[in-house]
Amino acid sequence: MDMHSSSPKKIWIDLDNTPHVPFFRPIIDQLERRGYQVVLTARNTYQVCELLQLHGLTFRATVIGRHWGKSRILKIVGTLIRAVQLLVLIQLNKPDLAVAHGSRAQIICSYLTRIPCVQMFDYEFTSSAGGVKPDWVFVPDLIPESVLRALGLTQFLRYPGLKENVYVDQLKPDPSLRMQLGVGETDLVVSVRPPATEAHYHNQQAEILFNGVLDFLTKQPNVRIILVPRSARQTNSLRVEWSKWIDNKKIIIPVPVVDGLNLIWLSDLVISGGGTMNREAAALGVPVYSIFRGRIGAVDRYLADKGRLTLLGNVEDVLAKIKIEKRTNCLVESHGNSNVTLDCIVNALVSIVEHQSVQTTH
Repeated sequence: MDMHSSSPKKIWIDLDNTPHVPFFRPIIDQLERRGYQVVLTARNTYQVCELLQLHGLTFRATVIGRHWGKSRILKIVGTLIRAVQLLVLIQLNKPDLAVAHGSRAQIICSYLTRIPCVQMFDYEFTSSAGGVKPDWVFVPDLIPESVLRALGLTQFLRYPGLKENVYVDQLKPDPSLRMQLGVGETDLVVSVRPPATEAHYHNQQAEILFNGVLDFLTKQPNVRIILVPRSARQTNSLRVEWSKWIDNKKIIIPVPVVDGLNLIWLSDLVISGGGTMNREAAALGVPVYSIFRGRIGAVDRYLADKGRLTLLGNVEDVLAKIKIEKRTNCLVESHGNSNVTLDCIVNALVSIVEHQSVQTTH
């Protein structure tokens, strides 16, 4: 950063969804160490607010907007409303760069205010913000260049590894978590994340798979299921549907929200209907099974090809592929690699905010 400038340049980061909180935390720290001022906003959706508190960001972030449910029309209306709400704050703060991981409201707000915008994503089939595009997109280098160009993207940057590499090496195992959850030393722990039933990419087959997974696991001796719902609405529904198993503590729903990486580290295996928890487990070396039934993206294809993620396509796969066994060891894959990923991302953001011009990387 130009040390002769009268005031630090501002970078606006919008935390639009639950996984963005742990992902951006080390990025925020690095940017501030380099002298940049971070303007932080967040959306009150899923466990974002709980994770803000867990990561010490509650008083740093201005929470604007909420989740509008399953309806595509309401999603569009909600995005537009949030973009307008963000306008007021952003016009007061006048950031030099906007950054997020797929925040459609930020893209629209940045377009209207002419703020250079960088959007990150690691799933190439996510929906766009209509005809409005960010100035740059930033993706894992596991997503082929040809895919990006087919999406009409010409100004893009790529980082090595997984986005989860940015923060998984910050894991500090919490030995009290097992007791906090009420899990015995001899219990085999399976963490399960339901499908994102309100997401645009949701496929009904994922719910059938999810029910098949719980039916299978509840019949296994010594297995304790840590169920991690995505929202209060989903929690309430699951408490009704699986009340018998929750009452006898075969299924445990953590209250309050626990640190995701610690939960994965405690687990003998992970089964999830979403991408981030799957990739966190893969990065930590924990056996992981995906019940996601949307279009499989390049990152998950890579992990599956490398044997670090098992894709479950139907209930028969649940019975045939899931191995119920204690995990004896675990190596954190990110050590020696996460700093490369984090440094690449931060260096690129610094280059953009300082020069406002970055050539497409290959």
